[in-house]
Amino acid sequence: MSNDSKQPSRGLHELYGEDPIKADELVWNRETDPDSRRGFLKRSGLLAMATALGASIPFANNMPAGLIPAAFAQSDEPFSLPGKEGLTILNDRPINAETPPHLLDDEITPAKHMFVRNNGLLPNMKDLDPAGWTLEIAGESCETPTTFTIAELKSRFKHHTYQLTVECGGNGRSEFVPAASGNQWTTGAVASPTFTGVRLRDVLEACGIKKDAVYIGYYGGDLHPSGDPSKEAISRGVPMSKALEDETLIAWAMNDEDIPYLNGHPLRLVCGGWPASTSGKWLKKIVIRNKVHDGNKMASPSYMVPKYPVAPGTQVPNEDMEIIESMPVKSLVTFPKSGISHKLGEPLQVRGHAWAGDLEVKELFVSIDFGASWQKAKLKAPVNRLAWQHWQAELEFPEPGYYEIWAKAVDDEGQAQPMVVPGWNPKGYLNNACHRIAVQIV
Repeated sequence: MSNDSKQPSRGLHELYGEDPIKADELVWNRETDPDSRRGFLKRSGLLAMATALGASIPFANNMPAGLIPAAFAQSDEPFSLPGKEGLTILNDRPINAETPPHLLDDEITPAKHMFVRNNGLLPNMKDLDPAGWTLEIAGESCETPTTFTIAELKSRFKHHTYQLTVECGGNGRSEFVPAASGNQWTTGAVASPTFTGVRLRDVLEACGIKKDAVYIGYYGGDLHPSGDPSKEAISRGVPMSKALEDETLIAWAMNDEDIPYLNGHPLRLVCGGWPASTSGKWLKKIVIRNKVHDGNKMASPSYMVPKYPVAPGTQVPNEDMEIIESMPVKSLVTFPKSGISHKLGEPLQVRGHAWAGDLEVKELFVSIDFGASWQKAKLKAPVNRLAWQHWQAELEFPEPGYYEIWAKAVDDEGQAQPMVVPGWNPKGYLNNACHRIAVQIV
């Protein structure tokens, strides 16, 4: 379903046959739903809220004004995509789907629970034979343009495996007010699987990097939504400093298996810690540029934010926008699932993940009183740079009622997650507000 139409497209039908899903049953329309969760709070005070929750709210006086209770903010609308389980669809042309937080509880994200983010239409599966797939390295700052088969990449260069966190730049977009255009991601456009491949640096150096090189760009096998073969669905890139990092890979495997079709099989670029749009899927070509790459989705306002704070709803000139690079510090509560009931007097085990773009998470805190006080959680070091980190805590509750468990991460430069949605921007990028889940103590 497109963002501006109620009529489901033929995208999934064309790929998977007749009636694979009913799109009109899968997407909650925040604008037309008369009982919207945000509208409920506008009409209700704390007393009515407590009645609806079926419980008192012990720390209600600490609740930020206008906050939607986590118990109302969750959604369990299922759908089916080949190789995926439990994801929530946001769009079917192009296909975009996110993962509910409780399905991200694994330390290494399984393929079935990795989100799907596309700017274009999927390439035809019959055209994705690894044996015949090639990768071209070219560009004005490439000394020796070369085309490699996957077999040649595997035989000529050393293999590396890293766990890498990949997150859509618009993850959390649904919380911005006024609403920003685009897929209304909640918290599930993030994953941290392992990737195996060769370092991009090794391949670029084998082809020769001219001294004037400043950027790389990629081209993939996905199709522009219009179907026009002369147009690219997306062609983004990163500065040479990011391209030459140890962890930046040309990958053919995820979690020791072929990369899933929906996530870029048979070859993809992986630039962990930066917006997932820099990690091109169905990778066909990489260009070494003597300027900032100018492919599709590199121009403002795509994947850009204002250079200065702006008031919500502001029209920001293109020249005042800057490209998003490292993602901000963030965390998730992955256990328990939001909405559970728990017995008073029994400690509750809570856990999740935290990440911070190019940086490392230094501390993780949890709160049960809407951020009035915080308890430090146990935090593990990352298994390698750019992997998310696991945390856990044990919580006790003073009395029965409705609670929210909030998580707040702090990176190694001292930057902490905000309690509420951070600075508004036209495209709804970089929302790293504290994640929260609902718990009823009985």
